[in-house]
Amino acid sequence: MTQMEYAKKGKITPEMEYVAKSEGIDVKELMELVKNGEVVIPANKIHLSKNLRKLVGIGKNLKTKVNVNLGTSYDFINIEEEKEKLKISIKYGADTVMDLSTGGDLRKIRKELMEICEIPIGSVPVYEAEFNAAKEKGSIFEIEIHAKDGIDFMTIHAGITLEGIRFMKNQGRTTWIVSRGGGLLAAWMLFHNRENPLLENFDDILDICKTYDITISLGDALRPGSIADSFDRPQVHELLVLGELVDRCRKANVQVMVEGPGHVPLNEIQAQIILQKKITRNAPFYVLGMLPTDIAAGWDHIAGAIGGALAGWFGADMLCYLTPAEHLGLPNVEHVKEGLIAFKIAAHIADIAKGIKSAYEWDLAMSRARYSLDWENQIRLSIDPQKAKQIREERTTKTVACSMCGPFCPMNLIEKFVEDAKKAREEVKAILEKSLKEV
Repeated sequence: MTQMEYAKKGKITPEMEYVAKSEGIDVKELMELVKNGEVVIPANKIHLSKNLRKLVGIGKNLKTKVNVNLGTSYDFINIEEEKEKLKISIKYGADTVMDLSTGGDLRKIRKELMEICEIPIGSVPVYEAEFNAAKEKGSIFEIEIHAKDGIDFMTIHAGITLEGIRFMKNQGRTTWIVSRGGGLLAAWMLFHNRENPLLENFDDILDICKTYDITISLGDALRPGSIADSFDRPQVHELLVLGELVDRCRKANVQVMVEGPGHVPLNEIQAQIILQKKITRNAPFYVLGMLPTDIAAGWDHIAGAIGGALAGWFGADMLCYLTPAEHLGLPNVEHVKEGLIAFKIAAHIADIAKGIKSAYEWDLAMSRARYSLDWENQIRLSIDPQKAKQIREERTTKTVACSMCGPFCPMNLIEKFVEDAKKAREEVKAILEKSLKEV
């Protein structure tokens, strides 16, 4: 049975218990959220039986999650580099990863990544299927192969239709299709003048996903690739189709989340979240960005984190990171680290705004460590302790403060007059121990 089936029967699974404990919520509350389709727990039965150790819940009342994209390309086929990207992603707290490889032996790459992947992993089967499988079998064959390999969640671009493509052509978009999977399907659909094979065979896809308890991530093939296209007719049309597919998934007891834009100006982010949640009956929302400007090449991880923080605050449940290489090329290991940390910060900012208790307590512990000039705990509480320590050591000081203020540090000047300074340090340690268990 799937997690949703167990929840509908009122049965609490070990996976639900794990997620509830890591989130600090009541497991019965979590079970209800899974039952209603407002939370998903991506966990393929095969991956669970092997090395899936760090489960995550994605959805309502939970911490904002961050996904990292990995994978080879036509120009760069280096499985060892992809393994390093995966390792750095796990080290710095990625909640999920996706293998988006398009170059080399794709199944071999996927299997080697899965051998060391202890967090949920997703894929996009249509990349591997490309046109031949789509033409002959509607990509169903590749979906089943990915399922048997242990993939926990799959992006399925079943929402793009011939009508949606017509809307796009008639509207004259600035950037037509920027989704790789969507582009493959659209090209095939136009060449054969046939409807989306993933949509036509959606019941078969549901059967496969139910067998392995794979979470479907409904892809947004017509997402805006520029802020000029945000909220246009093709995007909204596809969202309406995805809303219907969410209902079909839930009826079949298949876990489902919905992917969303994309390039969206800041003033439209809240409306995007509200519309998506309404149309999909509060399905978990997996945001690709959001990227509120088109001109930040080389710094898209920063621009995307700004949009991502707002999206998370307004209700997005998982952020797909961007790296400095976005729009420019395949990211290297350092790019992956920079992008992940930027989006972990964005997710944490969103969690504070959402009222997530553990997020607030983490910041409180840092503030108290700063006030008591407790450098050891300041570094430990940093989202990137290695970098914090490096900067502290490189820009050292002769005082107990930092080299910015030195002897004029207001905390240093006042601390000697604070009677309970020692008590404050003890409180920091207590909060730290509690926070590290919950964060």
